[in-house]
Amino acid sequence: MSLTPRLDPYKVSSEAYKPLLGLQAYVDRCGIEHSLLELVKTRASQINGCAYCLEMHTREAREAGESEARLYLLNAWRESPLYTARERAALEWTEAVTLLAVDNVPDKAWEAARAEFSDKELVDLTVAIGMINTWNRLAVSFRLLHPVAEAARKTA
Repeated sequence: MSLTPRLDPYKVSSEAYKPLLGLQAYVDRCGIEHSLLELVKTRASQINGCAYCLEMHTREAREAGESEARLYLLNAWRESPLYTARERAALEWTEAVTLLAVDNVPDKAWEAARAEFSDKELVDLTVAIGMINTWNRLAVSFRLLHPVAEAARKTA
């Protein structure tokens, strides 16, 4: 597979991004902990194989104080004691919503999320998951290069 970017969707259709940026701004200030949102964004990006978003959200999580160990183990969060019950519920909900075609968001995921989040938080969390899935789909579809790869490509 070529790692050459296909096009810059931001330049091609900046009007399409305005409402997305508005919704992202809402998610960023909705009240759910920033650290939890970064874990959610990273986990969905792992599932979707989005290097652009993985680089961004792991970097932002580290800058906000997230530990390397928790980022390294995120793909195996079920087998690690490093995550709180609230984080576990959010990660399970993230996986279920991201992979909804697999199991149609099972009751087990709903019950776990319901136990840790208010109704408003559940809506906001689900919107946050929808947003990162949208960003992942744009970045993967158009093969956006994360900054580290872009810098390496320019110096090669």
